[in-house]
Amino acid sequence: MLTAAEVLAQNNFGNTRTGGLAGPMGLFLILVLGIATVLLIRNMNARLRRLPNQFPPAPGSAAAGSAPSGADPAAAVVSEATGGTPVGDSSLNSGTGPQQP
Repeated sequence: MLTAAEVLAQNNFGNTRTGGLAGPMGLFLILVLGIATVLLIRNMNARLRRLPNQFPPAPGSAAAGSAPSGADPAAAVVSEATGGTPVGDSSLNSGTGPQQP
């Protein structure tokens, strides 16, 4: 009669020693993924270095120091707290897709 330990210890997956390709193939895939990650990071850093430190204002935007009509009073307080530099809310009309109300 078989005990529970003998049933659980049986190798039901066949002879797993023939071929032996899983280890080298796994190492190859890890190396390829590592090299791809290093190249992607280098490319991203090169692109970030090419960006200007500050982007020019968009055409048609409000002039510095003047608040658009109908502006939120809280935005004016934030503008005064930042030394007169207008601070826009990036969550409104960002153009990145549908916004939740």
